[in-house]
Amino acid sequence: MLDRFSRSEIIFGREAMERLAKTHVAVFGIGGVGGHALEALIRSGIGAVDIIDNDKVCLTNLNRQIIALNSTIGMYKVDAAEQRMLDINPDCKITKRCEFYTPEAAENFDFTEYDYIIDAIDTVSGKISLAVNAEKCGTPIISSMGAGNKLDPTAFEVADIYQTSVCPLARVMRHELKRRGVKSLKVVYSKEQPVSPFESAVQISKEENPDSKRRALPGSNAFVPSVAGLIIAGEVIKDICFSRN
Repeated sequence: MLDRFSRSEIIFGREAMERLAKTHVAVFGIGGVGGHALEALIRSGIGAVDIIDNDKVCLTNLNRQIIALNSTIGMYKVDAAEQRMLDINPDCKITKRCEFYTPEAAENFDFTEYDYIIDAIDTVSGKISLAVNAEKCGTPIISSMGAGNKLDPTAFEVADIYQTSVCPLARVMRHELKRRGVKSLKVVYSKEQPVSPFESAVQISKEENPDSKRRALPGSNAFVPSVAGLIIAGEVIKDICFSRN
């Protein structure tokens, strides 16, 4: 009997599809990378997803974020994501947490309840905290490194954090995780050197957030963060389907 996942079952098999339906994944950050990862999970048959983000959809998200539409501008991203994901698979259990993840907020999460964690947040402190807590609980995690100011979606690789190169964010993460005794972290990172932004970047940053002390926001596009997100989702799905027999 046909269902929404019949074409996936052809290559995954019935047992794997049943495993996916029983899987609980947490997606921290549902922007350009996390939003695409989330949708790929839902379209692959993941049964339960927690989405964690406190931002609202804004005009400048339209160029890259899959949940960003003219009709969703002003909505909390978790609300826009829930609406879209349930339109794809109404049977998926989605838990929304409209909050900004910080190391201080870690005590509010039970990381043992997740079968997999996706880290698609921007802050180094938050990414470190997720990696530390995931390792402590023995929960698989995959983390997105820098995707801003990049133009080549073919430059992404999947590796352990200690095998990465070029990416400035990965370099900081390697140093900080080593200090904390984290032995391994699966990441998606790019070997592409960041491009230099045009002078308009500073003005755009001031218009987006007049109170920010940041000199310029990173540039982005429709095809780099989306590819990173899809690679992440693919790694999660493959690990669940084929690495845990």
